Amino acid sequence: MNPRSMTKLYHFLNSRNKLFKFGENAGNRFNLMSASAAAGISTARQSYGSDGRMSSRIFADYSIFKGKAALSAAPVLPTFSKMDSGFTKIDRRGVIMLTFRPAIGERKYDSEKKQLFALSVTEVGSFISLGPGDSCEFFHDPSMQSRDAGQVRKSLSVKPHTDGYFISLSVTNNILKTNERFTVPVTIAEFAVMREAFSFALPHIMGWAHCTNPPTDGVGGDFSKVRPQLAVAASEWDR
Repeated sequence: MNPRSMTKLYHFLNSRNKLFKFGENAGNRFNLMSASAAAGISTARQSYGSDGRMSSRIFADYSIFKGKAALSAAPVLPTFSKMDSGFTKIDRRGVIMLTFRPAIGERKYDSEKKQLFALSVTEVGSFISLGPGDSCEFFHDPSMQSRDAGQVRKSLSVKPHTDGYFISLSVTNNILKTNERFTVPVTIAEFAVMREAFSFALPHIMGWAHCTNPPTDGVGGDFSKVRPQLAVAASEWDR
């Protein structure tokens, strides 16, 4: 073999080795990404339909477990409908749904006796604007301004303590003659997480996020239907 042929063979083999190493490294990077993605998926609660697509319902609640009760919070997005003019309007604004569950043992909570409280956008504003030492209280009555007003009442209070806040829910049902109360001590760090998460969710439950960034992938594009992503219940009075 002449020197020129040997030079060509050398360059060919050298290029081939580089290509092989690149493919090997790329494969390793792909396997690493796949492993990372799998690890992320394993920690999420996602469901898929028969067509292989991810379900529109995503459970991403933030939960705080304490000795006497547990508290979970999750955003419920607004619902939309399309008008005859072709424009889209909000039927019902979203909320931040708080769910309280009583403890029935060590790290065990009774979901059958859960109680819900839906924070409106204004109530979310009051919640996230609380400063050290501040408190707030909200009252809900499904029969307000009717002859059954006061039969069933819910009261949510947020009061400061040394290491954070006490978040309490009282539910009085004069029809069933029951009176339930849940109190969850929330640390400063836990309250900071709630404040940041609520602030992030606020434009979404108002529907403003859909105005500035409407869906383009077709998922949830039919605004004539309820869109309960990140929803835990349609109403705080649902059980």
